[in-house]
Amino acid sequence: MHALSPTDSAFLWMETRNQPMHVAGLNIYTPPKGSGPDYVGRLVAEWGKSLKAFSPFNQHAVMRMGLWYWDEDKDFEIDYHLRHVALPQPGRIRELLAMVSRVHGNLMDRNRPLWEMYVIEGLPGGRFATFTKIHHALVDGVSGAKMMAQSLSLTAKEQKPPVWAQEFPKHPSSKRSQVAPGLMDQLANVARAGRDILPGIGSGLWDIVRSGTDDGASALPFDAPPTPFNVEISGSRRFASQSYSLSRFKRIGEAAGATINDVTLAVCAGALRKYLEAQKALPKKPLIAMVPMSLHGETDAGGNQVTLLLANLATHIADPVKRLKHIVKSTTEAKTRLRTMPRLQKMAHGITSISPIGAGMVTGTSKKHPPFNLVISNVPGPKDTLYLNGARLDEVYPASIPTHYLALNITISGYGDNLGFGYIACRRSVPALQRMLDYTDSSIQELEAALNISSSINTTITTAAPSTRTKKGAAKHSA
Repeated sequence: MHALSPTDSAFLWMETRNQPMHVAGLNIYTPPKGSGPDYVGRLVAEWGKSLKAFSPFNQHAVMRMGLWYWDEDKDFEIDYHLRHVALPQPGRIRELLAMVSRVHGNLMDRNRPLWEMYVIEGLPGGRFATFTKIHHALVDGVSGAKMMAQSLSLTAKEQKPPVWAQEFPKHPSSKRSQVAPGLMDQLANVARAGRDILPGIGSGLWDIVRSGTDDGASALPFDAPPTPFNVEISGSRRFASQSYSLSRFKRIGEAAGATINDVTLAVCAGALRKYLEAQKALPKKPLIAMVPMSLHGETDAGGNQVTLLLANLATHIADPVKRLKHIVKSTTEAKTRLRTMPRLQKMAHGITSISPIGAGMVTGTSKKHPPFNLVISNVPGPKDTLYLNGARLDEVYPASIPTHYLALNITISGYGDNLGFGYIACRRSVPALQRMLDYTDSSIQELEAALNISSSINTTITTAAPSTRTKKGAAKHSA
């Protein structure tokens, strides 16, 4: 057995029926030419022969003496985890996203390894999709995206086993030990890391109580105004997605002197501003987003390796370029502070700075005094075209985690020259989520117009079926 880190354990402790703690990815594929209508059925049948799973796909969570551990599932059943389904007619993207919305709201069985894969056929043109759910305690978004990319091939001819039958040795649960580490061992490990962790806790606590800078661009806990997103949620979900060409974001960034991540935040900020205006709920104060930052480049350790920064989205500013510049100031300030910290200090700082949200969820005070308003993640993805046993991967969309008082989550995933926006929200708390797709279109176009950047139909691309394209060239997927 292998003990979970405090960060990984938190995702198990926080999980309830209304806030499942799994992340997911929707991949859409085009079968190889001449493969025939039974291609998907043959693919699933072949995968069903891979009865053995490797870590982390063979690990289930067990509790010992109040601590969570990963242990190998001796009764692993691939028939439970692999699910072959078909869309109802007419099999449009709309039906696909409706299915994803329903499936993503369901809890997974903790007596089994915490993952499920749905192979979904019935899309126009013979296309099919996979929807893979995996618990956040097992992997963070960056690790999950890398794992899925590594399980695919760079050529149409290469054949690989399914993802669960491939070895990913860097995951902590793959480190076998004869004796499970006890409480004293874990406390000793914490003590050895105390030189980094304690200063991070101190700086995180200071962020909670200190005042913002004079430029008004800083983002601190409890600076966020109450919004319709900061309410208790139900267990039902609504998912919407859209794909854009990365080159559009690069051109905006070059013209404004901003990073692609900053442009992405500005696009989301513009869409959120329009959505809240339509709901007659735009606050006078700017929305604050929690933005996870991967630390995998600083360590070989597996599990969740992230820290957090808070970004001022400047939704109170009508001018799109001024809003972007305000966001750049906010993220630059946060990154400058984190840059000087060691990895463990960054993690401790990020977790401590948002720790009051736990008490706020229990007491309900997060409705009026949210530490931040929503989560926006940007997950890097593969640049090369990938294949699944000859089928070309066309589109990639992430689906993350809404929680109580954080009813909307936006995650962006890169693939090739595309950025796939995945909007996931509580179905009851965030009405008309599909409107966010229109507002995202408008937000990008406003930035391009304000910066005198020409936009063409070829710069917003997707591989969706023609029936899902808009006249502007963006494929908007909503359920």
